[in-house]
Amino acid sequence: MNDKKILIVDDEKPIVDILKFNLEKEGFSTAVAYDGEEAINLALSIKPDLILLDLMLPKVDGFNVCKELRKSLVCPIIMLTAKEEVVDKIIGLELGADDYMTKPFSIREVIARIKANLRKHVLPESNSSKKGNEKIYIKDMIIDPEKYIAIIGDKKIDLTPKEFELLKMLSSEPTQVYTREQILKGVWGYDFYGDARTVDVTIRRLREKIEKNPAEPQYVQTKRGMGYYISD
Repeated sequence: MNDKKILIVDDEKPIVDILKFNLEKEGFSTAVAYDGEEAINLALSIKPDLILLDLMLPKVDGFNVCKELRKSLVCPIIMLTAKEEVVDKIIGLELGADDYMTKPFSIREVIARIKANLRKHVLPESNSSKKGNEKIYIKDMIIDPEKYIAIIGDKKIDLTPKEFELLKMLSSEPTQVYTREQILKGVWGYDFYGDARTVDVTIRRLREKIEKNPAEPQYVQTKRGMGYYISD
């Protein structure tokens, strides 16, 4: 029996009912919110393991829900949108969403995305293996995969799951250049239907949190025409 709790946020009841039925059939427990205001209150109350968040919501839209929840929650957020515009997806990623899906989508793909995001976001108390959980030291930064935190000096850096996975991947092999395709596969954990901008946006967000001056990064470097790497 799966003990993971999924919060479904969508104002279209038929979609909610389909998602709820199929997720519970997979063993997940579910909670439901039909508007942005309810979503914020419920998420902060129950602290779900993952949130399926529709973009177009009454009262508070999905963008602002995501922005508000990212102030205190680090669980994966998959944004659902009926729009094809790239700008919506990029804004969602900028605000802290970990993934996005465009309606209409298949239930099989939704479940695959949920499982992939949950696998990548394993909290320390559920870690059964210490392999790959050794602390990583880069200059004055400590990355602790077991506790899922990064510390610079004496300051804990609040990172979303994808930001942390990206930092961990780059830091595991300092100076090694990773292409955007390698990052998509390694961080998102499946055949992600994204593009280079997904990586670029997450890199930019990560730099804003760990660099003193994101315009002149000391940690995450760009290898022009190739990809990104961590400078040690």
